[in-house]
Amino acid sequence: MGKNRFKGRSLTVIADFSLEERLYLFEKTRELKALLKEKNKEKLEAFRINNGDFGVYEVFLESSTRTKESFKNASEFHRVKLSNLDVSASSINKKESYADTFNTLSGYDNSVFIVRSRLEGVCRWLEKNGREFAGRNGMDVPPSFINAGDGKHEHPTQELLDEFTFLEKLNGDRSSIHIALIGDLFHGRTVHSKVQGLNVFNSVSVDLVAPPQLALPDHYQKEMEAKGYKVRVFGSIEEYLGQKEIAGIWYFTRPQLERMGDDILKIADSLRARITFKREYMDRIPSGTVFYHPLPRHKEHPTIPAFLDSTSLNGWEEQSMNGKLVRIVLLGLVSGKLGDDFKAEFEKPEEKEEPFIEEIQAGSGRTPKRYSEGVNPITNGIVIDHICRGDDEKEIREHMSRIIRVMKLFGKGGEWISSSKEKPGTMKGIIFRPGAEAPDESTIKRLAAIAPGATLNVIGNGKIVKKLRLSLPPRVYNLESMSCKNPDCISHPSHKENVLPEFTRISEDTLKCDYCEKVHTFREVWN
Repeated sequence: MGKNRFKGRSLTVIADFSLEERLYLFEKTRELKALLKEKNKEKLEAFRINNGDFGVYEVFLESSTRTKESFKNASEFHRVKLSNLDVSASSINKKESYADTFNTLSGYDNSVFIVRSRLEGVCRWLEKNGREFAGRNGMDVPPSFINAGDGKHEHPTQELLDEFTFLEKLNGDRSSIHIALIGDLFHGRTVHSKVQGLNVFNSVSVDLVAPPQLALPDHYQKEMEAKGYKVRVFGSIEEYLGQKEIAGIWYFTRPQLERMGDDILKIADSLRARITFKREYMDRIPSGTVFYHPLPRHKEHPTIPAFLDSTSLNGWEEQSMNGKLVRIVLLGLVSGKLGDDFKAEFEKPEEKEEPFIEEIQAGSGRTPKRYSEGVNPITNGIVIDHICRGDDEKEIREHMSRIIRVMKLFGKGGEWISSSKEKPGTMKGIIFRPGAEAPDESTIKRLAAIAPGATLNVIGNGKIVKKLRLSLPPRVYNLESMSCKNPDCISHPSHKENVLPEFTRISEDTLKCDYCEKVHTFREVWN
């Protein structure tokens, strides 16, 4: 029997589990649900961790009832040691770092941490820190971190129970899904997890129903479209019901208007009206439609009013009950109790780092030309050319200032903006530093991160001895001169957690934060 691939794993975002791994989790959940219905106590034992020394710790830094109680009941099913951090008395509130708190608790034989926080990317950071802690202290298995909701980022365990529930509704048919996402799509982390989560279906049609003030952030919609989802946008339920292609699955989220300031509160009633189901809509709903909601509903302003509870539209109650079952299986997997029989049909190929520095022919000893009238050719030094090619002059000048500051290109020389000879009217920036030494490999990599698209010319004895074309690296990390600009990200300097930012390239000029997944242009990340 091979190594259990789930043991010691974390679930920080839904994409941490592959499609095959999620389908395996759903199959085990179906088995568990059937055994509970049959009250088959003997076979249920195969699902239980049954170890009073196995520590599960709930750390809810934001209030929660359903998720917290769901995990509590799932842990009690497993008969494990369950603890709860008293946040009101926690040292986290006394300026202790997250790393110190969780390392201490890991050292007390706690194996799984279920964490809800206002800060985004906390579990990703704790997963990385926990692996390092385990390695330093000879722990065979690193602690697992399960994201129970982080800010407006993701809620992966809610996504697991939602996917399981949708598959039940569709009798296990994964060929296609047509779903309407309704409500506060801007703050709704359960909706954000669906960008990746809905790939459990081969064909996906998503209808986004929200007024502009509550619309899904643009980068999430672009990600959906890039995955091949058919995406349509509507400003209200009224508008949505005014056309013919109505989804059979509606997923509501609670509007979190209190997070959006006084201007939004002034029009709160109008915004709620656009995403609240009304009695007069009943005869416009196709037969077989089911409504879902991650709960809780707002008692004064429910988007799914109570009169719907006793109708066939009610899918949210079984959805909620499925939460405990999915979380029982998830805890069984990360503990290693379940998963020994999992076999992956498709293994993800190991990613090879793409080259992002290309050496190009500099010409046979040609002398660099004059870059502007009155400036002599450089005998020795460096010239960085084609900076921000195609941008306007103001943007180019501002970014050259960043490059000089970050790369510490102080001293004699100059910089200017000129028009491209290949495309007249297309502007580009140039920085020249006579006498500067040829940069080492790490400096060149940093330059590629801050000046992708530029060329670096190393000049010696009046000739170009090396010419490099730079592209944005696939990974940018361990640079103190940069930061994620999301103030709610665990890596943001304001939180003083000493988390160096890490970014992954998603296009020629954009990066995604590895913690909170906010998308930035390469210019924005530099301090």
